[in-house]
Amino acid sequence: MPDRYHVRMSKDYLVFSAGHFITYGGDICERLHGHNYRVTAEVSGPLDENHYVVDFIALRDTLKAIVDELDHHMLLPTRHPLIKVVADEREVTATFRDRRWVFPLGDCILLDVPNTTSELLARYIAGRLTADLQTQTGQRPQRLRIEIDECFGNVAICELDHTN
Repeated sequence: MPDRYHVRMSKDYLVFSAGHFITYGGDICERLHGHNYRVTAEVSGPLDENHYVVDFIALRDTLKAIVDELDHHMLLPTRHPLIKVVADEREVTATFRDRRWVFPLGDCILLDVPNTTSELLARYIAGRLTADLQTQTGQRPQRLRIEIDECFGNVAICELDHTN
């Protein structure tokens, strides 16, 4: 069996505080609330010409930039079948049945996801990190695992496999 290599990054500053609400049970919408999310990344693959899986500095800086973009924002899903999100030049309005929220545009991140669950936030970060690392380093990670801890001990994980 060939050698397998992984690097894992979990730093105190890879955290973001954000507001959100999700639906569950088909049509139940929870109250607006927030979390202090902690992000961990693991990259797997062969060693490159420098004898590492990924440049730690590129991984750190790229992941920190993504986390910083999410920090202190309201996270809203744009593909939810029941939560409607409409933005204009000043504000964002989100509605769910008879409930309505209005936020300043600059305070929101509109995510191309059907729900702002921790699982889909992990998927969003994994996709962004894959694309941004490929742009920055010229290489796409073979495998990428993102963990999001939304409150101590509640961890959602997304694993992307780019070996195909």
